Amino acid sequence: MALQIGDPAPDFSLPDAAGNTVSLADLRGRRVVLYFYPRDNTPGCTKEACAFRDVYDTYQNKDVVVLGVSTDDAKSHNKFATKFNLPFPLLIDAGGEVASTYESYGLKKFMGKEYTGISRSTFIIGPDGTLEKIYRKVKPETHANEILADLEAL
Repeated sequence: MALQIGDPAPDFSLPDAAGNTVSLADLRGRRVVLYFYPRDNTPGCTKEACAFRDVYDTYQNKDVVVLGVSTDDAKSHNKFATKFNLPFPLLIDAGGEVASTYESYGLKKFMGKEYTGISRSTFIIGPDGTLEKIYRKVKPETHANEILADLEAL
């Protein structure tokens, strides 16, 4: 059954690029923007990450935690975060298990080839741990600002 607004957000514990474990349960009481992206250092993912970076202060002022998730390893995440000065954690979902629980992992097509990977999607998780908003069609350039606008209504 598909995840719906109001459902409890699937819990997770994933390592960040520095080896720290980030658990959703530890973030209870705070709003979390959890965004899944296909790959570090690709054009769309770079635009999306930099858009979050550019308005990160606004997220912090609203006490909103921003977490990026992909299947890339710590070395890749570190290079990506350093190159683009990303101020938020990038989490390592090595086998795509967490992305799968968020229905953001599966068969994809690109230039006629099929492969398994992460689909670009974002979830706003409320302080009580429930899903407040689900984004399945994401425009990398404008998404961070779209979420900020939606946060005003929550």
